[in-house]
Amino acid sequence: MKYLNPRADLTFKRIFGEHPDLVISLLNALLPLKEKEEIEEIEYLPSEIVPDNPLRKYSIVDVRCRDKQGRQFLVEMQMLWSPEFRQRVLFNASKAYVHQLEAGQKYELLQPVYSLNLVNEVFEPELPGYYHHYAMVHVEHTERIIEGLQLIFVELPKFTPHTYAEKRMQVLWLRFLTEIDEHTRYVPEELQAEPEIKKALTVLEESAFTDEELYQYEKFWDIISVEKTLYSSGERKGREEGIEVGRAEGMKEGEVKGMKKVAANMKQRGMNIEDIVACTGLDEDVIRAL
Repeated sequence: MKYLNPRADLTFKRIFGEHPDLVISLLNALLPLKEKEEIEEIEYLPSEIVPDNPLRKYSIVDVRCRDKQGRQFLVEMQMLWSPEFRQRVLFNASKAYVHQLEAGQKYELLQPVYSLNLVNEVFEPELPGYYHHYAMVHVEHTERIIEGLQLIFVELPKFTPHTYAEKRMQVLWLRFLTEIDEHTRYVPEELQAEPEIKKALTVLEESAFTDEELYQYEKFWDIISVEKTLYSSGERKGREEGIEVGRAEGMKEGEVKGMKKVAANMKQRGMNIEDIVACTGLDEDVIRAL
């Protein structure tokens, strides 16, 4: 049996954006939910959160859903890390939080928003562990929490099966995400023995995808390759230095032209506008006009 990589955009959304039981299992395994707070049922919401003001930014996530209590869950797979990603996660979660209320509704109707972010790179090399949970806490008394936003980042390259031995499903889902890819010919028995993981493996079978979908799958990895090249280039370093004193002022005219060429190529390859902004530092309107 030949499988595709579950971390690709197409496959990740196919598994967790089309199968409620699988995303429920993933969320219950990876979110910091207390006993009796487990998710039992969800409904999918549009992955694009449209702003009430057309001049504001759109929010786009891989999977967005809501349970019976009204809690919202945002799930993203991020193949490459960039300094802007934390702000983007906070922006998306905050927008989902404030969009719960219509004008005149009471604040007590607000329900928590959980943002689960699976990152395929190490971005906290100095911090131990792969699991990073952020919440609004009292600086001196961290047991005091303002409920609302819960941000979870998982550094997939740091994960080892023995890290969280007491959380069986967490280990199994992370093994699924980190061990299965195009080179997999044998799936460990413990993964196949779990019904949810076995179903996800079935979804991943290459034979389940059309030729057009397989083409899009390959194009995704081409885009990732382009992004990696950009991130490792000297232009990236110079651009980040320029951001500190102002994006436009920090770039020379030649660098701007170069970034426009890169952005045009990314746009042609089907990459979404928000990610191109994050990678190039160009204004959204400039990219849309290319």
